[in-house]
Amino acid sequence: MEVQGKIKMIDETKTYGNNGFRKREVVITTEEQYPQHIMIEFVQDKTDLLNNFQVGQNVKISINLRGREWVNPQGETKYFNSIQGWRIENMDQAVSGDMPPLPPEDAFEPASDFNEDDHDDLPF
Repeated sequence: MEVQGKIKMIDETKTYGNNGFRKREVVITTEEQYPQHIMIEFVQDKTDLLNNFQVGQNVKISINLRGREWVNPQGETKYFNSIQGWRIENMDQAVSGDMPPLPPEDAFEPASDFNEDDHDDLPF
């Protein structure tokens, strides 16, 4: 799945537990009739993907939905969901594109060996 929007906030990388579990959160605001502020977490080595992004950039984030079950000490079962990012792309860059500009029209020479009779060489 993918989510698109403008980066509203990028948190610092936080480390948890003795194993060094790392997590970093980003909030994006979708651009639709009713904009949504969606928090997406990046974990472990994926936290570094956010280093090259800033607040205000338009991005597309590839995500996985995660869910887990937890039974509290009173025996009640609770369910939690999270959105985990695994790739992030700068959409501002994608719009401008990395394609070089086309040369001007007068840089091309007209075809001199074009024969009108050969224009339909399709076999059907």
